[in-house]
Amino acid sequence: MGMTMTQKILAAHAGLDSVEAGQLIEAKLDIVMANDITGPMALPILKQMSDTVFDKDKVVFVPVEQFSVQRL
Repeated sequence: MGMTMTQKILAAHAGLDSVEAGQLIEAKLDIVMANDITGPMALPILKQMSDTVFDKDKVVFVPVEQFSVQRL
């Protein structure tokens, strides 16, 4: 069976011919995103893991302007 579009993208970024569900890979990242609510809380943990960022131009904090609540 062929790969899904997501599998094709992940395989290409990992330098592999194919990937399958459940497989662990190391892929080159285009961008890393975090929201402005939980991202800052993760920074102390990230700093414990490494003193440097792999590429500061590829890290983005995305503002969450509002939360919507579903009314039933």
